[in-house]
Amino acid sequence: MRPILEIRHVSKQYRLGRAFARTETFREFLTRKLLSPLRALQGSRSEIGKPREQRFWALRDVSFDVLEGDVLGIIGRNGAGKSTLLKILSRITDPTEGTVTLRGRLASLLEVGTGFHAELTGRENIFLNGAILGMKRAEIISRFDEIVAFAEVEQFLDTPVKHYSSGMYVRLAFAVAAHLNPEILVVDEVLAVGDVAFQKKCLGKMSEVSRGGRTVLFVSHNMAAVENLCRRGIVLDRGSMVFAGGAKEAVRHYLNEVAGIEGRAGQVVDLEQARDRRSPLGKLLKRMEFYTCDDVPLSGGLPIGEQLKIRVHFELPRPTDRFDVGLGFSNAFGQRVFTAHSSFEPDRPHGQRMGAQVMLCDIPSLTLTPGNYSLRVWLDIGRTKADSIDDAARITLVPSDYYGTGKVPWNGAFVLKHRWYVEEATEERRKVNLPGAITQA
Repeated sequence: MRPILEIRHVSKQYRLGRAFARTETFREFLTRKLLSPLRALQGSRSEIGKPREQRFWALRDVSFDVLEGDVLGIIGRNGAGKSTLLKILSRITDPTEGTVTLRGRLASLLEVGTGFHAELTGRENIFLNGAILGMKRAEIISRFDEIVAFAEVEQFLDTPVKHYSSGMYVRLAFAVAAHLNPEILVVDEVLAVGDVAFQKKCLGKMSEVSRGGRTVLFVSHNMAAVENLCRRGIVLDRGSMVFAGGAKEAVRHYLNEVAGIEGRAGQVVDLEQARDRRSPLGKLLKRMEFYTCDDVPLSGGLPIGEQLKIRVHFELPRPTDRFDVGLGFSNAFGQRVFTAHSSFEPDRPHGQRMGAQVMLCDIPSLTLTPGNYSLRVWLDIGRTKADSIDDAARITLVPSDYYGTGKVPWNGAFVLKHRWYVEEATEERRKVNLPGAITQA
């Protein structure tokens, strides 16, 4: 059986540091050609001070096959080339090198705004997308009610989508892509826009789609979702494919080899060199420092329940009294398990500040279960997320006798102090435990 998708030696190159170039006129072309020998003799003196054109390979020599009915997870850090690959498969952009052979209709959900016409209503966009997929009007009508029910936007169906919230937009976009019966469904991390209930609903729909024999390509940082949904997985790193195999093996390779290669565990982490950064106001986050109890620098793992102090060094570019620092702890599967935010501090002093600053987050007892955790750090100034870094640092919680029983907690996301008692099974308690004895106030 021939693959439904064949990707052969696909590469994509972008040019950086180059202004938009308009098309030359014929006269300008002749002039440039006639003067080029003279310019070559003059040497490179005229080039001093000009920005040099740089070339960046977003993808480099990627090859793999996808069989019909397969569910493929595509994993990698930010900037690994995942979205570029999906845009090539969706024919939004062409590869610089290599070929892609597609045998079937493909529907893609890459980012909020892709594929919809802002001036058209939700109803009109459903029919437009169906037509783009090559479906007949009768086919679209037969699935129309199902799409609207799934998206939960019936009240706004005849409103132009430019007035939709991002959540409404992505719900309708996913409903259209999943219900119009493409042979191949491509879904990027865009599902993170929706709420938890919607994400669960979408994952269930993708599982249903795959069981129906259609092909799904799924990009996500949620490793648990990749393991549960996908059969196979590929791992991208800096534009190259570094692993292809089963989904669980791909997740394990990513967590052990790719996500951990820049192990940022240790006392001091230099944030100015971080890769996974979004900084609309510049590189304001400078470094993080980790200490345990009595201000002992953290080295190695942290036992369950130990104190953890994190100092975050940052800069405020202008005077403000409205700024906060946040820390997000995520487990090895990319699931957020704990968030510490300075806005939760009831006794925080107020006052206008500017320039170099330090904020200390003191966690008296970090009771996460043993394992590796990544930390996201961000700086809020007013209502703006001024600087944020995903996977800024890593910390390992090591097993310890937290309960004082010689037994190490092993399951769940965190541990809590709790007690157990043995009580006498008196006649009164036995009556309480009879079936039907539980009542609701």
